[in-house]
Amino acid sequence: MTGASIGQTGEAVGFHWLNSEGVAVTLAAVMAEPGSEPHRLLPTHLEALDEVLIDAVTRWGAVLGGGRGPTGSEAADLGELHDALDRLCLEYAEAVHLSGAAPSVRAAQIVGTAALVGRRVRVVLGRAGPQPLADELDEPPVGVVSGFADLVPLDPRRPELGSRWIVRTETGLRLPASLHMLLHNSSGVFKDAALDEHRAALRRMLTAEGVTGAQALTWAAALEWLLDDLLLAFRESPSSAAVILRPGRRDDAELIVRAVAASARARAGTSSV
Repeated sequence: MTGASIGQTGEAVGFHWLNSEGVAVTLAAVMAEPGSEPHRLLPTHLEALDEVLIDAVTRWGAVLGGGRGPTGSEAADLGELHDALDRLCLEYAEAVHLSGAAPSVRAAQIVGTAALVGRRVRVVLGRAGPQPLADELDEPPVGVVSGFADLVPLDPRRPELGSRWIVRTETGLRLPASLHMLLHNSSGVFKDAALDEHRAALRRMLTAEGVTGAQALTWAAALEWLLDDLLLAFRESPSSAAVILRPGRRDDAELIVRAVAASARARAGTSSV
């Protein structure tokens, strides 16, 4: 067994791995040490990440829930929390990829929840990406609206650059929609088909990771939106950030971990494994 351990310093947000020489390294670097046991290191990382999430909700729940804005010191701490969550999710994704194992459902639930909390931090701090097609959609009218849901590409010529759900009404309006709305607040929706279409769109986006130039920002914002929409649909309840997957959905688990890592890499400006 390697002499690696998890380290925390004072009031620092999150944690980091220390190798056998006491140097801060990534989880993948720890797993590369002689005598390492990935089957123990990966779950340990996840449980420590889960503890970070529990602590974050305890300390900043009122702010993350929108009850009030952050103080100056809270904003700084939340910035550290955001960066730590991105880093720890990315470390897990890269380590599990190198191990050759597939992410478990529990792993995706923890990583997905971390991604939702990170998204809330970006919203609170004013760092969230723009809403796709926001300037092209109509204002929803008051009352019940009938129409047809459609997952439309941002650029019909490049569907891998992102999509978002809209509702096309009988009067020709194009209204903003979400996967969560279709699954939980709409009637006449083929829910499994909508989920499959959303999954396919997200997988298509992941094939474009590494796109450069002006399209890189468009892709990153659209990925954040599409991923967030999927995770919100998988929440335990509308008031919870906890992501819950159906038992045995290892395909969803792998997709979520890949997408969370790709989104974190886009914010960090690094390349994929």
